[in-house]
Amino acid sequence: MSQPRSVPFDALSFVPRFAYGEMAQAAEVAGSADDTDLGAGFVRLSRADIPWQIKYDEVILVLEGEIEVVCDGEVLHAGPRDCIWLPKGTELRYRSDEALVFYAITPADWAAREGQS
Repeated sequence: MSQPRSVPFDALSFVPRFAYGEMAQAAEVAGSADDTDLGAGFVRLSRADIPWQIKYDEVILVLEGEIEVVCDGEVLHAGPRDCIWLPKGTELRYRSDEALVFYAITPADWAAREGQS
């Protein structure tokens, strides 16, 4: 079992995310290594247009910039302090010129469950 901890933003290391590393860099705060169902962290988006199908439930909180999530032709727009809720199975596109977002997902080990680890 993982112990409670403080995670200073300045101590985070952002790494490229999947095949979209030039558009998305992520820094995990909590996840499967903590033996929890909750995954959380930060993502920096830059000139992003990323297609995806959600394999988990997700909440996105925009801290800086703006993000659009296109689902079934509908555009969900969020700016600073706005949230977007995305249920598992949603097919979408994340779009943003520049943004810093905080995300929370469950289950954190979705990739292992999908055989993508």
